[in-house]
Amino acid sequence: MTKMKNKSEEKTNINPEAQSDEQEKEQNEETLYQEHEEDELIALLKEKDDQIEDLEVKIDDLKNTVLRKAAELDNYRKRVQRERSQIYNSAKANALEDFLSISDDLTRTLDATKESEVPESFLEGVTLLADKFNEVLKKHGVKRIDEVMVPFDVDLHDAMMRQKPEDKSVESDMVLKVIENGYKIDDRVIRHAKVIVSE
Repeated sequence: MTKMKNKSEEKTNINPEAQSDEQEKEQNEETLYQEHEEDELIALLKEKDDQIEDLEVKIDDLKNTVLRKAAELDNYRKRVQRERSQIYNSAKANALEDFLSISDDLTRTLDATKESEVPESFLEGVTLLADKFNEVLKKHGVKRIDEVMVPFDVDLHDAMMRQKPEDKSVESDMVLKVIENGYKIDDRVIRHAKVIVSE
């Protein structure tokens, strides 16, 4: 009887320990599983962060590319407009240049009539024609270079000769007389004025 009790007690004493070991084993496995899940989650989050960083870099690159292309397109558009304007102005200057000598002839004719007697109708006709020429030139932005007593400017004038001025107060390199008018469109000289310059 006593032996039976001892065996029973021994049996009951073994079971709790076995259960404890089993529970501990399960807890360890669960902890390992959780730790494994956490590692995978951390690795996944890091991978996502890396992908986000890569995407942000690509987005920045695309933005820079778009801005650069937009700037290049704007520069190209401005260059084309500038070239078109230059071609137009050059063609206009070349066309008008052929008429400048006619305008000069009309001006010289009018100056000559001041020193001689001519029919009034002839003078009126020449004056009318000269005025029309001046209107056309003005319409296209053509300006005469015909000022005297201004400093000689190599960009505007061609010096045909130098002479001493009658007025000794006149400084050197001043335009004393315009032999042939010059012309310019805006800032572009299409014909230099031929002048006499003071010594």
